[in-house]
Amino acid sequence: MTVAMAGTFRPLYPLKGWRRVAVQAWRPPHDPSVYATLDVPMGPSLAYLARLRAETGVRVTVTHLVARGVALAIRQNPQLNGIVARGRIMLRDTVDIFLQVAIEGGRDLSGIKIARADEKDVLEIAQEAEERVLRLRQRRDRQVERTKSILDRLPIRLLGPFLRLISYLIYDLDLDLSRFGVVKDEFGSAMVSNVGTFGLVHACAPLVPFSRTPLVVLVGEVQDKPVAEGGRVVVRPVMTLGVTFDHRFMDGSQGGAMAQLFRKYLEDPERVDRSMPEAPTRPTAMPSPRS
Repeated sequence: MTVAMAGTFRPLYPLKGWRRVAVQAWRPPHDPSVYATLDVPMGPSLAYLARLRAETGVRVTVTHLVARGVALAIRQNPQLNGIVARGRIMLRDTVDIFLQVAIEGGRDLSGIKIARADEKDVLEIAQEAEERVLRLRQRRDRQVERTKSILDRLPIRLLGPFLRLISYLIYDLDLDLSRFGVVKDEFGSAMVSNVGTFGLVHACAPLVPFSRTPLVVLVGEVQDKPVAEGGRVVVRPVMTLGVTFDHRFMDGSQGGAMAQLFRKYLEDPERVDRSMPEAPTRPTAMPSPRS
């Protein structure tokens, strides 16, 4: 017997770019995601950013500040800077932060990876990001365009299996596929995305399975909010961060320790930078998945 269904479904628009990849990226939830929020007073940070912009002419933003804060927190907790490959935890030997970028007027999503972000100050991160985002939006980033071309040519039914295969080859078998246009560990140690530019005060994002990135931080819009100080209520600029982390790497205790360091940096980045020691010797990476 055939059962008639009320109504029909049709595509809203032809899928392209990131939307095309996204529909093939996730399956029903069987994941270790933990979601958290963090409210951070931003008065000193906003004054610091304004001073940097005035002195240098570089458009330094809270996104760049968050990227550096995340990188420093990971540097102090190197055991969290890893991937799961073939049932084992493997450590990265650098702290790289992926900044998500809206392109094509917000109709698509791409991004750039800031390598060794913990070794760069916020001005260096902003300068590198500004230059590379401009190339990205002008479609002059050859590597990104090559990757998009490969994904756009794949039939949609093959896109999901292809992404999972590439992830397996890169992370589980530790293969270098750069000659085929596939970047090794393209998404790095953590992803940072500013949703505040779209007027969102707070949001959380899922972990992207094929990226093997265990931490995603969404930056909300800075707003004036009432806060308690010295037993009285005052109004201060506050930013809410939506944090998603992989429970296989981090539990509540470790997450709290990272959040404390991260919050301390964002509350007064200039003071923390002055007292910050040089980057420590990198931990020895765990054996290759092939060993």
